Amino acid sequence: MSGPSVWQRALRLLARREHSRAELARKLAPHGTPEEIAEALARLERTGLLSDERCARAFVAARAERSGRRLLELRLRERGLDDALIDDVLDALEAESSEAERAAALWRKRFGTPPADAREWARQARFLAGRGFSPSLVTRLLRDPPEDFTEPFPDTEP
Repeated sequence: MSGPSVWQRALRLLARREHSRAELARKLAPHGTPEEIAEALARLERTGLLSDERCARAFVAARAERSGRRLLELRLRERGLDDALIDDVLDALEAESSEAERAAALWRKRFGTPPADAREWARQARFLAGRGFSPSLVTRLLRDPPEDFTEPFPDTEP
């Protein structure tokens, strides 16, 4: 026996996390012929074990609160997902919470206070930009931070 079959390898990969069709095909390529891989992928899709849409939604759900649209879009493209599907999933995310809300929540959790000087402003801006938030949103957030930055936790006393 030469090792696990393409089907078994695919099941093991999917047991760990959701994969896109293109991503799974790439990972299986060294272990089978193109026909074996195509057959396994088709069978996985028929049985509902492989879904590009479910993969995209799971990926976005896991990273949405700490990533901007640009970074999410880039990472989804790296997974070989279709542009139309990426737009649908990210539009659905935007309907749930705006990118500005997510950026403000992340900024509040990470920093909580407005930048005191240019160096701190640059540090906070780099952090948010590195998380995929647009430069205009980062600038707007740091120039006019949310007013509740002084009280990160609600007052619990009556």
